[in-house]
Amino acid sequence: MPAPYPYGETVTVVRREPVLGPDGRPMRDDRGQPVLGSPQEIPMHGCVVTPRQELPQVGGAEQQARDMVIVGWTVYAPPGSEVRTTDQVRIRGVVCEVTGEPGDWRQNVFTGTRGPVQFAADRVTG
Repeated sequence: MPAPYPYGETVTVVRREPVLGPDGRPMRDDRGQPVLGSPQEIPMHGCVVTPRQELPQVGGAEQQARDMVIVGWTVYAPPGSEVRTTDQVRIRGVVCEVTGEPGDWRQNVFTGTRGPVQFAADRVTG
């Protein structure tokens, strides 16, 4: 069944665009970082959200007395969804960073249907 999935979840993209100066270039603060505007929230309906785990080293001290640690989620968003590496996402009330480059599955060569946009989201801590 092609996305959006009828029993999928809503994931909210939280995007902050750089503030542009009078010259049309992004403004920078005293440390040289871009000045960001107010966050814009963009809901993506019908997403598949799966837990992603961190596997401890085999035989390492971290492996003793536990099997896995959930560090975030893998999200399969509907075709054509725009997700940037600079975005944050809210999943089940938890704010996460988009990790790595989102992948667009494009078109299925057998059925012609569009595939999802897949990305990893890590919990924000500290």
